Amino acid sequence: MKLTLEDRVAGCLAGAAVGDALGGPVEGWTPEQIAERHGGRVRGIVGPFHEDWRTARPIAPYHKGDGHVTDDTLMTHALVRVYAKVRDHLDAYSVAEHLVPDLIGTPRWIPELEAEALPLQRIFLAEKWIVARLHYGHVDPREAGVGNIVNCGAAMYMAPVGVVNAGNPAAAYAEAVEVAAPHQSSYGREAAGVFAAAVAAAFVPGATAASVVDAALGLAKDGTRAAIEAVCERAAGYDDWERALGPLREAVAPFDTVGPRYREPSLGARRPSRLHAIEELPVALGMLLVGGGDYEPAVLGSVNYGRDCDSIATMSGAIAGALGGTGAVPAGWSTEVGRASRLDLYAPAAELTAVTREVFTRDTERRRAHETAFTALAEVR
Repeated sequence: MKLTLEDRVAGCLAGAAVGDALGGPVEGWTPEQIAERHGGRVRGIVGPFHEDWRTARPIAPYHKGDGHVTDDTLMTHALVRVYAKVRDHLDAYSVAEHLVPDLIGTPRWIPELEAEALPLQRIFLAEKWIVARLHYGHVDPREAGVGNIVNCGAAMYMAPVGVVNAGNPAAAYAEAVEVAAPHQSSYGREAAGVFAAAVAAAFVPGATAASVVDAALGLAKDGTRAAIEAVCERAAGYDDWERALGPLREAVAPFDTVGPRYREPSLGARRPSRLHAIEELPVALGMLLVGGGDYEPAVLGSVNYGRDCDSIATMSGAIAGALGGTGAVPAGWSTEVGRASRLDLYAPAAELTAVTREVFTRDTERRRAHETAFTALAEVR
């Protein structure tokens, strides 16, 4: 059955949210620690890593687990709301004019806090940077990301940029690099562009995991490209995500600045570099290949990888969901995540689909105007 645009967008956003919720409770741990805690690999929604999560460090005060989405999904939905307001392509100024006010001005239900609060009170320091630099510092939006720690913070919520540029990876890359400018620099910003491109590539009719990776490699630069290439070359030798956990970590390690101890980053961690890459995107693409583009193995491999696995599973879930549509995302998982997080996982997708169609119409009109102008110009001799 041919998948519609609506179905693919719904699969992308729901797939990202479910991956986020499955990965949240085991974020920061190793595959071995995860297996020990849960008596084997995680194969669905699980509870918090610590029963005393309210006071256990470094988890407290967040209720991670039991189907709760994290800041990855909160930021993704916030970006969808920006598109719903602008109803056109975004730039760095859109972040300053619309995303920042959304984060600091409108209380929303925060699943991990089990309370209504400003999103600003949940997002990580690397995301609070956007507010500090743009709202309080009045920094040029296109320069505001310089100086922030370089991590996956911008990449993790760039799926909507890929959706709006569905089928056009190069345009998604360019727009995401611009949108991420207030948030990140260096390979963090580059990863945002490449992830958006991968999502856009997943919408191409007949797309596969391999074609998505090829599109990403065709656009990625420097360490990001090298890391994706290394991880995906290793992934090509596996079709079982359990067997791939260690090899993918080995492949990405030379490019990852955090180091082997995820909760004890090295002194050189998260610093700008042309040689390094964030860990999350290459591993997400690697797990996508290992799973053959199917949702469950890609996401479960991402979750059981550990480390920053909520963001890894957000990325692999978004791409696999776009490839397979809503039917690819297990209904039991999406229903429970929506219920537990008090989120409608599909309303944002419907809104973003409408925006995507409007933007395509505008792009077509703009392209035709350019063709007319250039044809007239080229005929002048």
